[in-house]
Amino acid sequence: MIPAIEKKMGIELYCTHSSGIGGKLRQEPEDFIVKEITNRKEGESGKHLILELTKTNWDTHHLVRDLSRKLGISKKRIGFAGTKDKRAKTTQKISIYGISEKDIENLYVKNVELKIIGRSDRPLGLGDLFGNEFRITIRDIDIDTHELEKILKETTEEIAYFGGVPNFFGVQRFGAVRPVTHMIGEELLKGDSEKAALTYIARSFPDETQDVIEARDYVMETRDFSEGLKRYPLRLRYERAMMHYLVENPGDYAGSFSVLSRNISKMFIHAYQSYVFNRIICKRIEKGLSLDKAVPGDIICFRNEEGLPDISKTQKATEENVDGMNNLLKRGRAFITAPLVGYKTDFASGLPGDVEKEMFKETGMTPESFKVKGVSDLASKGLRKEILLHCDPEVEINEDELNPGKSKATLTFSLPKGSYATTVLREYMKTDPLKMS
Repeated sequence: MIPAIEKKMGIELYCTHSSGIGGKLRQEPEDFIVKEITNRKEGESGKHLILELTKTNWDTHHLVRDLSRKLGISKKRIGFAGTKDKRAKTTQKISIYGISEKDIENLYVKNVELKIIGRSDRPLGLGDLFGNEFRITIRDIDIDTHELEKILKETTEEIAYFGGVPNFFGVQRFGAVRPVTHMIGEELLKGDSEKAALTYIARSFPDETQDVIEARDYVMETRDFSEGLKRYPLRLRYERAMMHYLVENPGDYAGSFSVLSRNISKMFIHAYQSYVFNRIICKRIEKGLSLDKAVPGDIICFRNEEGLPDISKTQKATEENVDGMNNLLKRGRAFITAPLVGYKTDFASGLPGDVEKEMFKETGMTPESFKVKGVSDLASKGLRKEILLHCDPEVEINEDELNPGKSKATLTFSLPKGSYATTVLREYMKTDPLKMS
């Protein structure tokens, strides 16, 4: 049975039919180990010092802030290819401009290791991230060892047969405790900035703390933002910033979003696109369309030099070329795509196009909606994204030393950038996403 919270995110099915093993993630940071994949080759000269950073239980942005303070430099001089999970042990490269090796030798930050690996004239950036290797331990599994082995084997075999797992956007995209990000995006696209602002500020969810639920419910019912500022905990700084604005500018709900960074505001639109994308994948599976075998009408993208899907180069499958396309798909050199809908969405044709257009029609939106009337800097023309996440998990079982009498399962696999490890883990665990966050 799909958890209700996942259905709210447009995730309506599993691709495997095995029983879930349940369990919990991240009982210890070392249960979630991530190592960045990059093919950068560092030299011995250049103004950027390149280091291997291993951190445990650190948010990337907070660590960059602390490193900049200790080194007495601007945060802008520290480069990295991607942010990593906080409650995890992660390894990645970073670059620091204009410092010497000696500046690092005596630098100490708790739960952080820095290893000098070279120099470069080019800082680390987003283009340097190809993917991540994961080693993730699921603990507190209350299943007989023999049965556990059987379930894990069945799930792994089904994933292999399926060619991977559906490339769903996971709970991180929408919010685990409070999955409202796409709901806010939907209201902004409809032009209802008041409902969008109130959803962000005041819509409560059962898994929040009781004081927060009561504060949100009060503001939702009364629109009394002055009193809301007295009741909301300081940690809800974005909601408080929006309420401050509305106290000073009554009724200007569209303007209240101006206190948020552009990246946060864009996230609302992106989350709604992700919600529709998830639903398109589910509908495609329900209609019996494969995720790894094209039919005429599918839009295919191709693998670039790094082995990643290149969505800038697409081609439509036709009766004439579909066999050749499927040969490329089988060899991992091509990928079937679905749209992250926008004002320039290029829909597929044939049966795949019918699925995409049906789901888009159900939203009640038009392509023009994504020009975001009144907040044009949030406009999105849309793009396409691969619908299958190739993975080849390896699994091992041991006794769980933290939970006597129970088992733990450790999964090892690699994923391309922009993918969610929980998308793989959910097929094994089949449990509430809150136990996976």
